[in-house]
Amino acid sequence: MSRVMVIGATGHIGTYLVPRLVRGGHEVIAISRGKRDPYHLAPEWDRVTRVAVDREAEDAAGTFGGRVAELRPDAVIDLVCFTAASARQLVEALRPSRPLLLHCGTIWVHGAALRVPVTEDEPRTAYGDYGTGKAEIEALLHRETLAGGVPAVVLHPGHISGPGWPVITPAGNLDPAVWTQLATGQPLALPDHGLGVLHHVHADDVAQAFEQALTRPAAIGASFHVVAAQAMTLRGLAAGAARWFGREPVLDFVDWPEFERRAGAEHAEATREHTMRSITASIARAREVLGYAPRYSTLEALHEALAWLVAHGQADVGGCQFPES
Repeated sequence: MSRVMVIGATGHIGTYLVPRLVRGGHEVIAISRGKRDPYHLAPEWDRVTRVAVDREAEDAAGTFGGRVAELRPDAVIDLVCFTAASARQLVEALRPSRPLLLHCGTIWVHGAALRVPVTEDEPRTAYGDYGTGKAEIEALLHRETLAGGVPAVVLHPGHISGPGWPVITPAGNLDPAVWTQLATGQPLALPDHGLGVLHHVHADDVAQAFEQALTRPAAIGASFHVVAAQAMTLRGLAAGAARWFGREPVLDFVDWPEFERRAGAEHAEATREHTMRSITASIARAREVLGYAPRYSTLEALHEALAWLVAHGQADVGGCQFPES
């Protein structure tokens, strides 16, 4: 048994990861801001030590890394680090004791895909604050490992999906109207002939990968994509979702100005951010080194997510019957 600290424990991944770790016999310290419970409560949470910490405030005060180190973990799983400065503070505090550090990155360390499937060895071409921040953290952690400091592993999830929160739709954004259109047979506008690519992953599959990485020494110093077995195009996702309701999708392929007019500027920009990258990420390394075997396909992850949204009044399927599986 090891003493594992999970930072950001009540979020998308931590909701599934913490119970997994408890079942695996680990002593778990769950760090979060303390403002919410996990998305899904499980009896394993009763055996977890929960610590409320405002990371942003403590990072600003220069105390967060020390707070983590004082708890003397054997391993730290950091699910909510977004800047190199934050990562550096944590690493410097952990360096004397050198616990294993597992960091949650993103497939957006890659920019627009040039070769697919994209492997972890592709040069980093991230753009935008989120992707570039994660790429800087990845580089910092790998340098730290090579220098003989804190041993680190970086996992790069795709578009994290599951019950409890909105997920990226077959239009590449968070517009709940997309689900209504697909369920009721209304036309759905898509840009670029619907050929933009998304690579989702169920949050529990990400949790699976983190759990496996804890006990794979060969993973130290490496990065791993953690996504569903296959990426899908927007039109493929739309077809799959419409068939849940016994329909074929009614797709209207439009240019970008028309798409923005119909979807609205905010949703159109989200679609552009996703489809301009169109990342299909290889999981060959994760399969080989971690033993990663995603349980959910992209459509299965989205189906579970939509079932929750419908049940909680956050998605309207026009009264259509929505099958449970």
